[in-house]
Amino acid sequence: MAKKAQKARAVIHLECTTCRESGVPGVSRYATRKNKKNTPARIELRKYCRYERKYTIHKEVK
Repeated sequence: MAKKAQKARAVIHLECTTCRESGVPGVSRYATRKNKKNTPARIELRKYCRYERKYTIHKEVK
């Protein structure tokens, strides 16, 4: 039963949008898990960016 539950949850990576747009050498990334059945769309979360030293929007990347 545990294997079936693990298939619905996938590891995703969240990347800072402002770092990516500005071309800063470091890009803030987080790894987390989400349930693909409940949230099939890409998620956006406010997370702390250590390169900009503030909370920014982090989007899911492939």
